Amino acid sequence: MKLAIGCDHAGPELKKEVLAYLDEIGVEYVDLGVQEGEKCDYPDKAQEVCAKVTSGECEMAVLICGTGIGMSMAANKVKGIRAACCSDYFSAKYTRAHNDANVLCIGARVVGAGLACELIKVFIDTSFEGGRHQRRVDKIHAIENV
Repeated sequence: MKLAIGCDHAGPELKKEVLAYLDEIGVEYVDLGVQEGEKCDYPDKAQEVCAKVTSGECEMAVLICGTGIGMSMAANKVKGIRAACCSDYFSAKYTRAHNDANVLCIGARVVGAGLACELIKVFIDTSFEGGRHQRRVDKIHAIENV
């Protein structure tokens, strides 16, 4: 498992906590910034991070902004990305199990570090169930090609 991770200027503190947690649990990652004090527009960072997933370099990604919503909106414009903004365990688990989400978006101003790490852990540990859910994911892919 290799994650791509990035944030806008609202997320460096939370990203730092998340990276320490990923080191602790042995998950490989690519940190695409930003660092404390840097500014960036979330659509640019979402596109950069999602490119690591669509290229196959990383299996999944985590994006952090103030609410997680802007990152999820931008990420979902990238073909092949299924991003979900989650702030609870159930949503993070079932967006993987039922939607085969490959990008988790988190709001640094919405969740604390402990919850963010729990969300990431369940997101990366949950497998897509396939079956009846595959048909729906296929329909999402079809929308991308309209």
